[in-house]
Amino acid sequence: MPKSRRATIADVAAASGVGVGTVSRVINSASGVREATRARVLRAIEQLGYSPSHLAAALSRGTSRTIAIVIPHLTRPSSVERLAGALAVLARYEYDTMVCNVDTPAQRDHFLATLVARHRADGVIVVSLPLSRPQLAAFVAAGLPLVTVDVAARGVPQTVIDDVAGGRLATDHLLGLGHRRIGFIGDRVQRAVSTALGFTASSRRLAGYRQALTAAGLVPDKALIRLGPHGPASAEALAAELLALPDPPSAIFAASDTQAMGVLAAADRSGAEVPRHLSVIGFDDIQSAALLGLSTVRQPLEYSGAQGAERLCALLRGEQVRPLRQVLEVQVVPRASSGRPGARAVGRAAAGSAAERGPRTRQQATRTTDSSGPGRRAAHRTAGRS
Repeated sequence: MPKSRRATIADVAAASGVGVGTVSRVINSASGVREATRARVLRAIEQLGYSPSHLAAALSRGTSRTIAIVIPHLTRPSSVERLAGALAVLARYEYDTMVCNVDTPAQRDHFLATLVARHRADGVIVVSLPLSRPQLAAFVAAGLPLVTVDVAARGVPQTVIDDVAGGRLATDHLLGLGHRRIGFIGDRVQRAVSTALGFTASSRRLAGYRQALTAAGLVPDKALIRLGPHGPASAEALAAELLALPDPPSAIFAASDTQAMGVLAAADRSGAEVPRHLSVIGFDDIQSAALLGLSTVRQPLEYSGAQGAERLCALLRGEQVRPLRQVLEVQVVPRASSGRPGARAVGRAAAGSAAERGPRTRQQATRTTDSSGPGRRAAHRTAGRS
């Protein structure tokens, strides 16, 4: 190997006559490696100089203690809650953490390439960010353990929800209250490679909205669908457009609680009383949703981050993680912002919603599915629905 090039884990594997996975298990002090093989790998690491400061410290302790979390838009409430869940688990296992906040594709690519090339962490949790095939292949080649949260990744342990089912639940809630003109506000799909991070949750929730309307015998009306940049200000402007229609919707499903807050602001500005004139439902159940009395579809944000961390720690212990695809439940939480057309709210009042919500850290029920196994079941529910 030329001296000008930094040694890689693949070089160590070739020099010691084992696979990259075996080298990774030696580095992470996992079980299942014969002592003679372990000694040969450690000797190759020393001879090739494959000892970044992080790895050298880890080897001296006999174990490694740093996890990287790559997460987008860290100021968004949903990201904060997922991160809190992951950090709590990693602290319990006494891991140090490196948080990489991503706002652009360039930042994402830089963080992922750096983590793979320099082996600065013992494992990586990627939250909400779709990964390309070359990026996934780079993790495999480096023998760097990876799990994802809120995003699917082929061959990688992943903790997700069914966004399409969640979109159906939100729309079915409004249909069940008697609404027939139901608007939708979500994210516009970005096409530019230089600016798009590839989020798809909003478009999947829109698909669930359309499915629910069709199942109810209604034709989705394109005039009631508004898409724009993510955020409350954009959602407020889009909701104002809907409320200014000659025949405005009696209810609006916003693809996130943040956007639902913009809808509430538009209703207030236009003089539309919620829920008498307009019912509103969001998605996520961030902490402020309960304080606002916002009906929503709850997904276990903090618990999903915790589960991602638990599954990565299991990988680092050399355990097999099954099922590969873990699907967490979503459920409708009716509050004061939704009611029958022209009627008062039938959901819980905002004043009592915080107590109804319960501690954010309690363990949520889950159902898991494995695409390779039999008996797959939908992982969603709502009160009174079987």
